[in-house]
Amino acid sequence: MSFATTPSAAAPALRPGLSCRFTRAILRRPAATIARGLRAEDLGDPDLVRFERQHADYRAALEAAGLAVTLLPPLDDYPDSVFVEDAALCLPGLAVALRPGAPSRRGEAAALRPDLEAAFPDVLDLPEAARIDGGDILVTDREILVGLSARSDAAGAEALARVLAPYGYALRRTGTPPGVLHLKSDCATLGGETVLATPRLAASGCFAGYRVIETAAGEAAAANAIRVNDRVFLAAGFPRTAERLAAAGYDLAVLDLSEAAKLDGGLSCLSLRFSG
Repeated sequence: MSFATTPSAAAPALRPGLSCRFTRAILRRPAATIARGLRAEDLGDPDLVRFERQHADYRAALEAAGLAVTLLPPLDDYPDSVFVEDAALCLPGLAVALRPGAPSRRGEAAALRPDLEAAFPDVLDLPEAARIDGGDILVTDREILVGLSARSDAAGAEALARVLAPYGYALRRTGTPPGVLHLKSDCATLGGETVLATPRLAASGCFAGYRVIETAAGEAAAANAIRVNDRVFLAAGFPRTAERLAAAGYDLAVLDLSEAAKLDGGLSCLSLRFSG
């Protein structure tokens, strides 16, 4: 189950570093209503004060990795808005306002759009009927993978392919493992031709042609990592996966994200990372 767009001859080709070389990031502070956020499993309500502290540590880690961070105010009308990545896709010089699949999150992209317009020369929109979360979009150095899930549908993937085709981006559609919220719940790009993935996603064959580092047994949640320039951010609590990444030569920043995890959140969804 896949498709691709044919890059335009006039558009720039994907290049090394697209997936991990960044200069800027956009974050949004957690809302006071964060305890009303969506979750697949009840692990208890997140503690707002602890969440804010962990969010500040995350911001500091991005800055230490060389990024200039824009911190947006909280949106109390949207409890999940701290997971800002689901509302937009950011590429060099270009942003796409997405259409989150959960009804309670449908206004987040519109609220974010003025900030996208301030940061990007081009901001594109998808049709109203499309449904696609940023958590289902994995950008590698050679293509963009879109995972179909409960939050992202074929119409959303096809709409994204159409708006990006003139810019030369190749898209490929894939599935997500049963019961997994987002594609990036189970994978991350590590730059070049390497990805981190859970064994169940790696077994699907969607990463044929890539070098795959698998998460350790019992540590599937470690797959939601991010590479930021020369550092790989990993959530705390996954020591064997950390050992595998360190043995592969990656410089790790391990962060406590216990409160985000209570709302099915992780490292990738807390920021929009881009160059420019």
